[in-house]
Amino acid sequence: MTNTETLYHNALQLLKELIATQSFSKEEDRTASIIEAFFKQRNISTHRKLNNVWTYNKYFDAAKPTILLNSHHDTVKPSSAYTRNPLEPTIEDGKLYGLGSNDAGGCLVSLIATFLHFYDKTDLKYNFCLAATAEEEISGVNGLELVIPDLGQLEFAIVGEPTLMQLAIAERGLMVLDCTAHGKSGHAAREEGENAIYKAMADIEWFRNYRFAEESEMFGPIKMSVTVINAGSQHNVVPATCTFTVDVRVTDAYRNEEVLNIIQQQVSCDVVPRSVRLKPSSIDKNHPIVQAGIALGRTTYGSPTTSDQALLDIPSVKVGPGDSARSHTADEFIYTNEIEEGIKLYIQMLEKVTT
Repeated sequence: MTNTETLYHNALQLLKELIATQSFSKEEDRTASIIEAFFKQRNISTHRKLNNVWTYNKYFDAAKPTILLNSHHDTVKPSSAYTRNPLEPTIEDGKLYGLGSNDAGGCLVSLIATFLHFYDKTDLKYNFCLAATAEEEISGVNGLELVIPDLGQLEFAIVGEPTLMQLAIAERGLMVLDCTAHGKSGHAAREEGENAIYKAMADIEWFRNYRFAEESEMFGPIKMSVTVINAGSQHNVVPATCTFTVDVRVTDAYRNEEVLNIIQQQVSCDVVPRSVRLKPSSIDKNHPIVQAGIALGRTTYGSPTTSDQALLDIPSVKVGPGDSARSHTADEFIYTNEIEEGIKLYIQMLEKVTT
């Protein structure tokens, strides 16, 4: 059996163990322990904070830059449409079924296998940091974001998410804005009061029509959508306040803080972001890791979905085995040959960069 075949079979076995262990977001303690044990069996020391586990290559050299390999081991809760036991890993017709098999267990175990391939090499241009993190599915604060300060200085990252091993070189960010228009209450039968709904309407129209000056080469313009609106208490009272919610999909042409500042300058209502954490991300198409993927026949695209890439301030590419169209679906699965191919492609991409 070749080294790659051994890596694949060990990765497949690990994935089966992870599938069989419940790991909903915030409840990943047992899968974190499984990952720790996997490395311990191979005499590789690990670090752990809450349900996040990370480790470094054997000959880590502080003088060298470090590549982060990251994916998550939490899952969503299974949909009611499942016809199988979501925690029972089964292989049929080349498909490994089970909750988290596709999102993102296949990516995680493929990256772990890739890390093992490079673990004890002495002639690398880069260090490796492998981080298996929690709470990705809920964009939680106790996942990757929690441990980034502990990982040390990082040069760039590969974030494992199911992309059919194509290269997502940009990802939209997300801001949810809670907006409040202020008026003055009064009796609807008399000429009194100041209707907050009418004030809100003007700002809502601005959100509908405004175009930011800079547009992303990958995504085009920033997209803003008013999705919730609330006002009024009864038919004969002029409302003093009107609240509405705006979903803002930020592109790599701006930082979230820049977009927020422009909005607050342009509208009359109060604008409060729920968070500015989920940043847009991108990596130059000429970056060596992207060029390595392109040389192996991979295509590049911009991802509309948010992942832990949003928490990184370094260049990162999102790539992994599996298909995002299968994520969060009933009877979730990943093809076993996708995992095998993923390991090979990860290794080939990184060999072009690190050796």
